Amino acid sequence: MTKRSKRVAIAILGAAAFTLAGCQEEQVDAQAFPDLKSCTEAASKGGLFSVEDCRTSFAEAETLHVEAAPRYDSVEVCEEQHGEGACGTEAAAQQGGSGSIFMPLLAGYLIGNMLGGRSGMAGAQPLYKTPDGKFTNAARTSTYSSNSGAAKLGASQFTRPAATAGKAPMTKATAASRGGFGKAGGTRTGFGG
Repeated sequence: MTKRSKRVAIAILGAAAFTLAGCQEEQVDAQAFPDLKSCTEAASKGGLFSVEDCRTSFAEAETLHVEAAPRYDSVEVCEEQHGEGACGTEAAAQQGGSGSIFMPLLAGYLIGNMLGGRSGMAGAQPLYKTPDGKFTNAARTSTYSSNSGAAKLGASQFTRPAATAGKAPMTKATAASRGGFGKAGGTRTGFGG
């Protein structure tokens, strides 16, 4: 091998290593709460987030819930995907809804902080129950063992989910063809206290 080809090979190897290092996803300090009250209580004790962060994030999670929660054509299909008693009508989630579309109830929310400071909010995500007693986000990208606790998560967990409002609700057949709502997720994460 000549001197030039060695240099080119080393340069290519270095560029490949740099590219791979750049592909690692940014980690986010995240915390899940079952409700707004538990978040504000943690904030008042010097938690990761302020009371204002809690309120803003909860409002964002509620908005995403109305826009992007999975929708089903019957309460039976919804409860198959989220557990008995874990569903309500769209009208309950949004004033003026049709009432013939069923959605999972909001079972908590996830807050992320990308920069480690209060001004670096990554956003919020609604959490829903799965039939096995775990929790998942609206995009089904992760399944969590609890709806409370803190963890480091990839920033992609805070990507805005696709809107489902105004689209045809899932039927028993469409839910089954997708493997169930909570089963399409890729990451399984646990939250510790």
